[in-house]
Amino acid sequence: MKFWSSKVKSGGRLPQSKTQPRGLKPSKFPRGFGLRQPTAAMFGCLLASALLAGCAHFQPQPLAPEKTATQLESRRLDDAGLKKFLEQNLGCKLQNWPETNWNFQELTLVAFYFHPGLEVARDQWLVAQVGLKTAGARPNPSVSVAPGYDSQIPGNYSPWLVPVTFDLPIETAGKHGKRVAEAEKVAESARWYFVSAIWKIRSDVRASLLDFIIAGQRADLLQKQFSAQQQILKLLRQRFDAGEISRPELTTAQIALNRTLLDLSDAQSKKSDARSHLAEALGLTEAALDGEELAFDFSTGGAEALTSAEARSIALRSRADILGALADYAAAEDDLQLEVAKQYPDLHLGPGYAWNNGNAGDNQWSLGLTLELPILDQNQGPIAEAGARRELAAAKFIELQSQVIGEIDRAVSGFRVAEEQLKTGIELLAAEQQQQKSAQAQLDVGAADQLDSLNAQLELESASLAQLENETQLQEAVGRLEDALQSPLTLPDSVIQQMQKSPGEIKSPSKHEP
Repeated sequence: MKFWSSKVKSGGRLPQSKTQPRGLKPSKFPRGFGLRQPTAAMFGCLLASALLAGCAHFQPQPLAPEKTATQLESRRLDDAGLKKFLEQNLGCKLQNWPETNWNFQELTLVAFYFHPGLEVARDQWLVAQVGLKTAGARPNPSVSVAPGYDSQIPGNYSPWLVPVTFDLPIETAGKHGKRVAEAEKVAESARWYFVSAIWKIRSDVRASLLDFIIAGQRADLLQKQFSAQQQILKLLRQRFDAGEISRPELTTAQIALNRTLLDLSDAQSKKSDARSHLAEALGLTEAALDGEELAFDFSTGGAEALTSAEARSIALRSRADILGALADYAAAEDDLQLEVAKQYPDLHLGPGYAWNNGNAGDNQWSLGLTLELPILDQNQGPIAEAGARRELAAAKFIELQSQVIGEIDRAVSGFRVAEEQLKTGIELLAAEQQQQKSAQAQLDVGAADQLDSLNAQLELESASLAQLENETQLQEAVGRLEDALQSPLTLPDSVIQQMQKSPGEIKSPSKHEP
């Protein structure tokens, strides 16, 4: 709706006899538009140049599956970029490069460098950051040109009329600032979900490395048990041939040997699978781990600090996913504020100019003001939707916090139970070791035979397998505890801050290079 306009008339049409000097022809100008053609062409060129100067141009970046597959399969642990990345995060120079012995901390950094899933999370964060530019954009003005033709203009003036009208939108009620604030919260949420991806990758590396090490140790213990059972079966067969024992005793030993052989085969298969999963968790191929020595620290000294009330309180306030959910709620609130502000219509200024001949025609100026009247719709529907989304974000946050509480409780409880089982297993293993030593001592003095010593050795190997299972359960409980608390004691803030550098500052081999 146009509230007011102003028209200024300049150089109005005058009788020809009063405006033309004697002796001149009525007009030397060609019939057509009021502007002279060179001036119009220059104006058009300048306008086109101004519009094209700020335009982005499409640059194709096709994906070549053969090239990306080759890049993935060519990754190795002697990568020069990996060396620099490790030195930045470890805070020391690596003198012996390439390394062949890798611990969990170093392998975690390897995954941070190579894993493509982390690059996906980083690019999602980048998308949210670029959204700030979209939110901060101002609406463009527009121009309208509607040439007209009036054959009733007296004299030899041009019959063409060229009105030009501009539309200058003005956002009201702080919509621009509220839109930018919402985009900032969305970017903040994406940043925290990126940090969550860091923790997820660390968790996967730890679990895969533990599975690989445990599977190897289990295979070694089963191999020792299999060797002891082979010797026992050999002695029992000799006694059976001598008629000293019955066939059922020999058959029982044979069945036990076959069962151990199956367990050994299963352990070797699990070790191979664990190695493959570890390579995947690192973002490498299995061939990249050939010749590498991998180690896992089974100490649990730092886990006790994670069971404290303070660690629990910090986790409930500052876990990455909790902070991400808080950012989601803040974004929902800003969205609601924006929808409320949209109740108030934007202004549109419409200055205009029209003339029919640049030499002696009319010059008309106008200034219009357009404002939408919020009579039938006051944006109540979008406001209600935004309010409901805020309530949903709040409910999701409370649900997440409740899940975290349960996760921490289960992790702490599981850790305590696993600790007690390990202590019991240690006592049992010590007793079996003492019994084996006693059997060996009796064998040395001739008070016992070889079969007694081998049976004692077999019991020791069985106890060692049971203790390895207890150790596995404890380490899995520690892993769950670390995942639930996400404490700086587990993953230093310096590493997370390094990984949170602006996506443009990170050079990762996961980046696609056309």
